[in-house]
Amino acid sequence: MVYFDARSLMYNFEEREKRMKNTNELSKEAYVFEGKLPLRQAIPLGLQHVLAMFVGNLTPLLIITGACGMGSGGEFADLQVALLQNAMFVAGVVTLVQLYAIGPVGGKVPIIMGTSSGFIGVFNSVVATMGGGVLTYGAIMGASVIGGLFETVLGFLLKPLRRFFPPVVTGTIVLSIGLSLISVGISSFGGGNTANDYGSIENLLLGLLVLVVIIALKHGTTGMTSSSSILIGILVGYAAAFIMGLVLPHTGVTADGVEYTKAWVLNWDKVAEASWFAVPKLMPVKIVFDWRAIVPVMIMFIVTAVETVGDISGVIEGGMDREATDEELSGGVICDGLGSTFAAFFGVLANTSFSQNVGLVSMTKVVNRIALASGAIFLVLCGLVPKLGALVSIMPQSVLGGAAVMMFSSIVLSGIQLITREKLTPRSLTIVSVALGIGYGMGANSTILNATPQWIQLIFGGSGIVPAAFVSILLNIVLPKEKA
Repeated sequence: MVYFDARSLMYNFEEREKRMKNTNELSKEAYVFEGKLPLRQAIPLGLQHVLAMFVGNLTPLLIITGACGMGSGGEFADLQVALLQNAMFVAGVVTLVQLYAIGPVGGKVPIIMGTSSGFIGVFNSVVATMGGGVLTYGAIMGASVIGGLFETVLGFLLKPLRRFFPPVVTGTIVLSIGLSLISVGISSFGGGNTANDYGSIENLLLGLLVLVVIIALKHGTTGMTSSSSILIGILVGYAAAFIMGLVLPHTGVTADGVEYTKAWVLNWDKVAEASWFAVPKLMPVKIVFDWRAIVPVMIMFIVTAVETVGDISGVIEGGMDREATDEELSGGVICDGLGSTFAAFFGVLANTSFSQNVGLVSMTKVVNRIALASGAIFLVLCGLVPKLGALVSIMPQSVLGGAAVMMFSSIVLSGIQLITREKLTPRSLTIVSVALGIGYGMGANSTILNATPQWIQLIFGGSGIVPAAFVSILLNIVLPKEKA
């Protein structure tokens, strides 16, 4: 005879439901930097950090190697592939140092490191001055070695200089970083402004799909699903691009009658051609020391130190709701400098903190070190397993853009939070308004500097972050403080 135990059945059902709920529920440790987060939650949270910065980590190398005549299809095509592999490996290693610190090197802050796009303008000017070629690229590496050591010294001196970076200054820098990135995000949303089908319906719908999925999961679900909304949104974008490739034509024709491949098409050939394992090569390019490269690059390293201070301040404010300490800022800038020198020995451009990931932390509030470290280890693996890196590198720009427009905007909000941490006064309002007016204005219309000397154009004619930082620091020094 079989007995039916309703109470036991109900108990088992409730236990099963509870286990399923706990599986999806994100651990509170995810919001604690040194929390013990299980790997089943840490890995996807770290992976979305990698996806957010992967393309940005490789783009500067593609631009500068192309300017030097080392692009794909030429005699140095294999060298370019090796440099891209090294870029992933270096980004992972430097991120781990930033997260865990080796003595004074590393701020122990939830920051992802990668190849800096801020140096593109300066490096391009060096190429124009020196004429391109592998020798010029070697000179850029030599300048990065010297410049990285120079930034390291600035990091050790940061504590006495901290008084020049109150919340109103760092907040203005973070705000200008966010504002400068929004245009980058919306450009990716349309497929990348260099794409022949930029702004096409396919690109816009693909980016919109990713954005809608992220918003729906972020606010319509809880726990792990909500916190991994960026990763899931990007994976949905991959799947949608794959389906589009089955039913839509892959090519289009320009007004000049030239056929091109559409930006959203997944390039599976790139994955098939990539090898399964390769060891990163040390000094793939001979390092050359030339003052024509060293001087302008050293000036840019001062700028990137200020930007790193802004990024660390933004990620601590946005993810931990407090102000960054002297040790965190100093260690972060030192890691920035030595990381750039380390990168140069692998033929990789200067490494710095990634503002994209600052936005991701500010949006999700996930600051767990294990989660970010799992992303860094994935980057190292991409450097050792080129096929894995190729799989991520074929992500359509519009898929990244769907996630980026939301992440970059959250950096703006982190800057506002920093600025308003203290009561706004006429003095602080003047600092913010003038710095943003000049900085963001120059970033949006850099042609205003066309008649100025070249060194001014190199320093101030980029994204607008540099003039905003310069003006905010200067006004903070010059304007008298209000009496209590």
